[in-house]
Amino acid sequence: MQTNRNTGGLIGGTVLIAIGLLSLAGRIFDNFDWGFVWPFIIIGIGAIFFVAMFAGGKQTAAFAIPGSIVGGIGLVLLFQNIFKHWESMSYFWTFIIIFVGLGIYIMGLYGGDEGQKQSGWRVMKVGVILFVIFGAFFEILIFSSFNSLVFPILLILLGVYLVLSRTGLFGRRNNPEIKSDDVLPPSS
Repeated sequence: MQTNRNTGGLIGGTVLIAIGLLSLAGRIFDNFDWGFVWPFIIIGIGAIFFVAMFAGGKQTAAFAIPGSIVGGIGLVLLFQNIFKHWESMSYFWTFIIIFVGLGIYIMGLYGGDEGQKQSGWRVMKVGVILFVIFGAFFEILIFSSFNSLVFPILLILLGVYLVLSRTGLFGRRNNPEIKSDDVLPPSS
């Protein structure tokens, strides 16, 4: 129980220090353009969860999930702030699914659970597929400002992946629960 109290104090103290430093910097550097810096605050808050994860040991591996979500959202906001392409938020929500999967994967990696790693990988794949579909829809059909070949190529690659994975030529793993007798019809 002592570990949980120490982890909570670590997170709370780090957040208070960060807020105090930002407040102090805002007072000292009032002519500074904070428009570029604010996403780093969100990224830093996500990093605090990873600090708590490493400080608390394997039993706090679940901190990887909120750390990945919050830090990832900070990265998305940094991207949007740099490129001023705020319309992309209409499909960047799919990155939250990717970040959840990444957090589950990191949790499994840190905790040594192969099942969690595989689950995280599957969730990330769903997020990437949704990102490609919604990104292509909004960028090509709605915004039409992204005159590039990126999304059509991603759609083609996604289609090739889906076709090949369903035909068994790509991405098929051996499942020890399925025996060859279960798949093949009995011979006469």
